[in-house]
Amino acid sequence: MTDAIERAEQVLKDHRESIDRLDAILVYTLGERFKHTQAVGQLKAQHDLPPSDPAREAKQIARLEDLADRANLDPDFAKAFLNFIIQEVIRHHKKHQE
Repeated sequence: MTDAIERAEQVLKDHRESIDRLDAILVYTLGERFKHTQAVGQLKAQHDLPPSDPAREAKQIARLEDLADRANLDPDFAKAFLNFIIQEVIRHHKKHQE
């Protein structure tokens, strides 16, 4: 094997290790986020508040689009990702109210 191929394989390995670490961070971060949204859902259910807060959701989407832009992440992807999370949170909140 040539030195160039060996270097490329090492760089590829390093990138993959970083991706694996970042995937773990994402999963644990989402887990922590859902702990808080579960608590919010329980609080809303206890006080008969609606499971969805469209004004808050719109604010969060705008905030995430701005963060995505500053992080050089496609804002449409970030918005779709947050919308997915919001829908899951609302689903959990509705379960608390049942």
